[in-house]
Amino acid sequence: MDKSKQRALTQWLKSQSTLAKPWLVATISIALLSGVLLIAQAALLAHLLHQLIIEQTDKFALLPSFITLAGVVVVRAVCSWAKEQTGYRCGEAIRQHIRQLILNRLHALGPVSIQGRPAGSWASLILEQVEELQDFFARYLPQMAIAVLIPFVILVAVFPINWASGLIFLITAPLVPFFMALVGIKAADANRKNFKALQRLSGYFYDRLRGLPTLKLFNRVEAEAEQLHLASHTFRQRTMEVLRLAFLSSAVLEFFTAISIAVVAVYFGFSFIGELDFGHYGAPISLFTGLFVLVLAPEFYQPLRDLGTFYHAKAQAIGAAESIVDFLDAQPDTGTQGDETPDLSAVAINAHDLEVLSPDGTVLAGPMSFHIQPGEHVALVGVSGAGKSSLLNALLGFLPYRGSLTINGYERSELALSHWRQAISWVGQNPQLFHGTIRDNIALANPDASPESINHVMTQAYVDEFVMRLKDGLAHPIGDRNGGLSVGQAQRIAVARALLQEGAFWVLDEPTASLDAHSEKLVIESLQSATQGKTCLQVSHRLDVLANSDQVWLMADGQLVQQGRYQELTKTGPLADMLASADRRNLDA
Repeated sequence: MDKSKQRALTQWLKSQSTLAKPWLVATISIALLSGVLLIAQAALLAHLLHQLIIEQTDKFALLPSFITLAGVVVVRAVCSWAKEQTGYRCGEAIRQHIRQLILNRLHALGPVSIQGRPAGSWASLILEQVEELQDFFARYLPQMAIAVLIPFVILVAVFPINWASGLIFLITAPLVPFFMALVGIKAADANRKNFKALQRLSGYFYDRLRGLPTLKLFNRVEAEAEQLHLASHTFRQRTMEVLRLAFLSSAVLEFFTAISIAVVAVYFGFSFIGELDFGHYGAPISLFTGLFVLVLAPEFYQPLRDLGTFYHAKAQAIGAAESIVDFLDAQPDTGTQGDETPDLSAVAINAHDLEVLSPDGTVLAGPMSFHIQPGEHVALVGVSGAGKSSLLNALLGFLPYRGSLTINGYERSELALSHWRQAISWVGQNPQLFHGTIRDNIALANPDASPESINHVMTQAYVDEFVMRLKDGLAHPIGDRNGGLSVGQAQRIAVARALLQEGAFWVLDEPTASLDAHSEKLVIESLQSATQGKTCLQVSHRLDVLANSDQVWLMADGQLVQQGRYQELTKTGPLADMLASADRRNLDA
């Protein structure tokens, strides 16, 4: 990674800190207070030892100083606890914001773009990589200010007592951040590579885990296990490289810190035996002066050492932020949207020279022209890869387009997509249910729906037929991948959810695919009842659906090659040829 990109990523990370500025200021202020108390603690400790050893003062006469010292120690401990708490809150607030930015971006991209990457890589981006930003905001960013303020305060306290030791501090202090930066540049690059390897490994592992039954059937478990071992070995190597650089950085910082403290100690040692006579302001160097400065010496470098330790948090954050920023800054075109909110109680759709595009601008389907009247039912037919899904995604607002595609006279690109989608009831061939109860999944589009409304759509979709047999009824929990329900039951819940949406435009993408005869009959009955008087576009391979539709569209190679009524199209043309060569029970879909 070049330096300009590192600077840009660092600037982006710092810009996010404004969201938690109160927590950040509180963390720095508490640390500064702890630094002032540290000087008081060093002064009290040096005073007590000087009085006991040099002045031979009675220890009972020093009891107030002992009590004050104990109080300072306790307050510093409270400050350390409070600093950790405020630092954590700072990182938490920013992580929540960045995670929300990613989720909003995913929502805007839609399913077409999301399906272009493995689910594991999205999980890594949203979970692991966002979590790796915590220490940057909770520790490194506050430490940048603390590493300047506390040494400055200590210098202000030391210079009036002994300018030589203050000068040693001032000269040696820049060595720590200088060598820290040298090692840190390499560490940032290693962390970036580590996160890339983690993303690949997460995606690879998750996909293989989901496809484990298929791998077993094709006897590929051992081969995939070997590939997984190789991928994990690569990740292990990159992780060890990061750790090696971390240990190297710590060793360098400790080395220069130890030398600096040793120089101060040697100076005072030679001063006490009379070999050196400079650095003071006329008065001889006392035990109090030596102890006070020597106690503060490690503490002077400690904020810089902590900054060096937390510098690896910066390297981790830069490595994690690269993928996050690239994702947030990427501008795949999913179709522009406006703010028009026309009346969509009835839906008419017109297209003229419509071309459906991929996010990168490739033509997926078209040009095509068509017209759908309000309340009209259209059946869309075509072999796999004909462009049916591309057309549906353009209508739903998930893909961009060229040409004209109007909804009730408004270009789809001029509509507010949230308003347009509120008018759509969608049922696909693979019902997607989420963790929660059956009621939660039915009421997904309308969480405030009344019990009467939910019971009504349950009856319409024949969900009540099996819910009544469940122990918990509507409170029955649904697990991962529709766990605990059959495909037919899950599809009926999806139909009930679409019914509760009360959309004026129904989009049905082979909703009875993979269903048993009983479930298929119930789903068809509920959909026929629900779509009465509603505009409907249905992808289907069923002959009865084609025969009962107002229009039948046949797609091939991204083109609408035939449009018309079923009875007319079956006389001659591509659809007639398809029916002649296919099994009379199903079309090749």
